[in-house]
Amino acid sequence: MKTSNIPLALALSLAVSIPTANGQERSEHDQMARDIYENVISFRTARGQEQVPAMVDYLVAQLKSAGFADEDIQVTDYDANGEHTQGLMVYYRADGTPKQKPVVILGHMDVVDALAADWERAPFSLTEKDGYFFGRGTMDNKYGVTNITSTFIRLKKEGWKPSRDFVIVFSGDEETGMISTRDQANFVAENIDPAFVLNTDAGGGVLAEDGSPLYYSVQGAEKTFATFELTITNPGGHSSRPRSDNAIYDLASALKNIEAYKFPVRYSDLTLASFNASGAVTPGALGKAMRDFSKNPKNKKAIATLRADPETVGTTGTTCVATMLRAGHAENALPQSATATVNCRIFPGVGVAATQETLEKVVDNDAVQFKLMTDVTESPESKLRPDVLNAIKASLNARGLDAPIIPYMESGGTDGMHYRTKGYDTVAISGAWSKPTDMFAHGLNERLAVDAFYGGLDHWYVMLKELSKQ
Repeated sequence: MKTSNIPLALALSLAVSIPTANGQERSEHDQMARDIYENVISFRTARGQEQVPAMVDYLVAQLKSAGFADEDIQVTDYDANGEHTQGLMVYYRADGTPKQKPVVILGHMDVVDALAADWERAPFSLTEKDGYFFGRGTMDNKYGVTNITSTFIRLKKEGWKPSRDFVIVFSGDEETGMISTRDQANFVAENIDPAFVLNTDAGGGVLAEDGSPLYYSVQGAEKTFATFELTITNPGGHSSRPRSDNAIYDLASALKNIEAYKFPVRYSDLTLASFNASGAVTPGALGKAMRDFSKNPKNKKAIATLRADPETVGTTGTTCVATMLRAGHAENALPQSATATVNCRIFPGVGVAATQETLEKVVDNDAVQFKLMTDVTESPESKLRPDVLNAIKASLNARGLDAPIIPYMESGGTDGMHYRTKGYDTVAISGAWSKPTDMFAHGLNERLAVDAFYGGLDHWYVMLKELSKQ
């Protein structure tokens, strides 16, 4: 880690601070961002709850109080799989005639649901404990929403006037059908036509277990998201008269076959370069496996190590995993049907049809009915533009961080895929730094380190100012 001079404007903005409950000094912007974070976490913006509109109302009120006019804010309504959700777009307009094309910044307001009975703490209340913020969405993606929203408010209060338009685009159902995402992407392409798109929902700094910075990751590609339902049916009957073809057992056998199957190893120039660069700064056996795989993607020992780690398995090929089950209709009756949800993250270039064909062969049971449940979007890789790279470097320098910047392919899926398919370079560049072992997005007790929350709050502030210069 090296030190560097903090820009004067940033230093001045950090000068005003207020004490926290434990005596630590926090700037007014820090406290404002924490308040937003706490409020947006409290909205249960999961499928079936219809809380996204309430979160939109809250964000709109904060933005208007900071000086954003009605014409700067656009709220759109959607019927997403039978429930009401919304999208939010916020324009930070250029001073006079824009000198460059706009920049669009993505985030999503919805979350995967969390059941309070399963969590150690209330999932929809922000809890600060043991150096972490706990709560559903603390990472995915309400930190991103909080960070860029608070940055817009901060810049507006300072009277900043950019040389180009910056546009926030928050979706309302990224975790489910992406109805709002698709519509927003169409609107952006037809009405805004940005120079490029940035995403708050992935990327960011990677820390070693001792907290030292390893590298800054930039999501430049993502795998194809596809969900299948696998169903077996039969006539059923009385539970006192078992049949040889029990729907639950037959489905269980099919799922065990899927569990045992490993899709072929895949790689691209991007993933090999990413493994080579990240392996150089990743300690231990995992780092060696990354380097070895980048040199020889047929190295069996490297493949085994990478596929044994949840952080890297998805980068080595397609994965399919069972995520949900439903079966039977009565405790004293044989099941007439059994259905499993299988979620696949498909390596670019493989395709959904080929993946289903492989699964059908693996299951090896003609009685299993396959149904594709998702509207599939296959997106190309994006380039890391020099102007974006320079802005990232400026953000790191402002924090005194000397870390390599490494593009990578995301194993999950984000709103960004729909902008890539429309021809826009789209990269995800979160302001958060975290350890791989602190990744609990979509899982129990999701959390973000308190230091990471506050440490990343200047990320977009520096980024937008740099992108306004270029």
